[in-house]
Amino acid sequence: MTLTVDDLIAIEEIKRLKYKYVRCLDQKRWDEIAELFVPDAVASYGGGAWAFEGRDAIVQFLRDSMGSQQFLSAHRVGQPEIDVTGPDTAKATWALMDLVLQLEFGVDIRGAAFYEDEYVKVDGEWKIKSTGYKRTYEELEPRAKDITLTAHIYDTGGRSSLNG
Repeated sequence: MTLTVDDLIAIEEIKRLKYKYVRCLDQKRWDEIAELFVPDAVASYGGGAWAFEGRDAIVQFLRDSMGSQQFLSAHRVGQPEIDVTGPDTAKATWALMDLVLQLEFGVDIRGAAFYEDEYVKVDGEWKIKSTGYKRTYEELEPRAKDITLTAHIYDTGGRSSLNG
């Protein structure tokens, strides 16, 4: 497979798009995450347990399921396998590792998955056409009572309480 300079540029732009997606997810930036999807995007999370049609439905699900300030997450994606399939289309597989601190219910959720995405270029910008993952594994663990959060984006503004 021979890649052109345009392919390499597209791959880098798609990487930045996916990285922004997980950053906005963890920072609860719902308006920004909406801009990353085409209006008729589709999503299927958890192997199809939660499936949505349309950008608005996807963003509403993310807001409803992850919007609480008692729900802290860290999503990391890597190992991208990105194929540019046309001048304005691409697909990718991404490895996902995530950790969710569900403070309200005293549970930590850890897992891994592989995202399968499709992208389209609209007005010179790559957008998500479809996204979804199937879990490799997911585990729940009760949060130990003696664990102290020393920084919390909503309670401390992200500043460690160890700094005095």
